[in-house]
Amino acid sequence: MTQATTLSTPGWGQELRATLALAVPLAATNLLQMLIHAVDVLFIARLGEQPLAASSLGIAIFGTTMWALTGLVGACAPLIAAERGRRLHAVRDIRRTVRMGLWGAVLSGLLGMAICLGGEALLVASGQDPETAALAGDFLFVVSFAMIPMIIASVFRIFVAALGKPGYATAITLLALGTNILGNWALVYGHLGLPALGLMGSALSSVLTALAMMCAYILVIARDRTLRRYRIFGRWWRPEWTRLKDILVIGTPIALTVFAEAGLFSGAALLIGRFGETELAAHTLALNLAALAFQIPFGTAQAATIRVGFHHGAGDRIAAGRAGWVALAIGTGFMSTTALAMLLVPTFLLRAYIDPEAAANAALVGFALQYLVWAAAFQLADGVQAVAAGALRGLQDTRVPMWIAIFSYWVPGFGIAVGLGFATPLEGSGVWIGLATGLFFAAALLLWRWNRRDRLGLTVYAPAA
Repeated sequence: MTQATTLSTPGWGQELRATLALAVPLAATNLLQMLIHAVDVLFIARLGEQPLAASSLGIAIFGTTMWALTGLVGACAPLIAAERGRRLHAVRDIRRTVRMGLWGAVLSGLLGMAICLGGEALLVASGQDPETAALAGDFLFVVSFAMIPMIIASVFRIFVAALGKPGYATAITLLALGTNILGNWALVYGHLGLPALGLMGSALSSVLTALAMMCAYILVIARDRTLRRYRIFGRWWRPEWTRLKDILVIGTPIALTVFAEAGLFSGAALLIGRFGETELAAHTLALNLAALAFQIPFGTAQAATIRVGFHHGAGDRIAAGRAGWVALAIGTGFMSTTALAMLLVPTFLLRAYIDPEAAANAALVGFALQYLVWAAAFQLADGVQAVAAGALRGLQDTRVPMWIAIFSYWVPGFGIAVGLGFATPLEGSGVWIGLATGLFFAAALLLWRWNRRDRLGLTVYAPAA
């Protein structure tokens, strides 16, 4: 196998430091993003059960759609990284990728808005209460206007992170958190001389927060000397059809992978909901803890895409492999810690949400403790599958990983969840065993593909010029 290495291959220690320099702020950004959504729940919960139910249904549609479309433009990360690796100052190529990423954000965002506008019909068709579905439809109409600025902000986030400035993303997301808290406080309950808009106020706050994030990125990019020199807003109207095609070819499988995984966990909630409200509430608590822990390997996976992509663009097969293995070690190490915490101090973790000693919560805590055992079991698998997928994206390999994810989540994963949940006395625990099985299959197959990347021809490079 030939190589076109243009830069010296970093050692293991250098690669570890470089990956952590990206992974830490990106993981912090992911955690802050989760807090932004948690703020909406905290403010809406005080309005009553029906507004909370309506917002939950609305966010299920909006969130799943938005994250999938964010995965679509996520193709910009390996492309920008590879362009930097091929030529450190590949200003023109990076500008074209970002420009077409923004085009993709607007076009896909319009599709996302259309899905949101049909949200009420989707909810009624799924058997939801018509009155609650109508309220959710009104909520979706307002919050849909946050779709495009959120996806645009995602492209900007990829740009600043791939250019070695992920701290900007953390700072801007922290600003967005403050904006959303203030917006909910003012618009939901009617402070600062504004009318109390209730549920619609929270939706409007989300729109204002998304716009604030987008504008903050534009300001930072315009003022930072390193970022400004790429002139990503120059000739923004000019199409680059080949580059847009590259984004769609790489990004569409990512979007479908995100949709498949989100669908698995949404389907699990629907299954457990049939066992009773207490089981569903316990599932929500356990899954929220697992989701919080997942943000660390998720940030590491994003860093892996950039680091592997950079070396891939430089034609350095050894460095690309080293970057992937370093990221896998970071993700696996952290998830080992969270798995131990869920096994050893689960009651302490639940205390962040409820009072575990309260008699009224006894049944809820009992179910939650059962589910946390299985959440601990799939922590390692979840970390490995996320980081391995991120490393493969750095090699611009997304189509086969998409099929691996769809198969793993929906054949052994969902199949076992349904079988054990409804054909055995395990019920909710059976569903969680299915979730863990799906993640273990995905982790094993993605890790196998990463390990065989050279033999599969994913790292074949032309000779150095």
